[in-house]
Amino acid sequence: MSQRINYIQQSPALFKKFLDFSMQLKDSGIEQATLDFVSLRASQMNGCGFCCDMHTKEARIHGERELRLHHVAIWRESTLFSPRERAALAWTEVLTKLPEHGVPDEIYERVRGQFSEKELSDLTYAVMAINGWNRANVAFRTVPGSSDKTFGLDKANLA
Repeated sequence: MSQRINYIQQSPALFKKFLDFSMQLKDSGIEQATLDFVSLRASQMNGCGFCCDMHTKEARIHGERELRLHHVAIWRESTLFSPRERAALAWTEVLTKLPEHGVPDEIYERVRGQFSEKELSDLTYAVMAINGWNRANVAFRTVPGSSDKTFGLDKANLA
């Protein structure tokens, strides 16, 4: 396997803008746990080891229970998520793997019943952001855990 480029070093201005965009989502009013679950679920679906590692550690730092993190992959069968969290996970999945004919009305209505218009818009941007990060980190095979110190993820004590 050949060494891939470091996209952060190659495009630092774009990285900074995308990071700023992503950080803006923390002011969305959507609960931190929900944002953590969105990031983790999209990363699982996209096979992004770097982002799965990062968002698991972030969620633990934010105080998330370990079992709920294990259950993100099986959220439909799990009893550990609220209706609002379930709606966010469904929205994440449908936007991460867009169906051929777009987002079904049933999913939209379920999510719309849990989120205000502003929150739904912000949630959509959160899904867009994590999918962008996933694509960059999968493309360049960013090593899981390689930026723990830089992002303060060593505080999760999950090494």
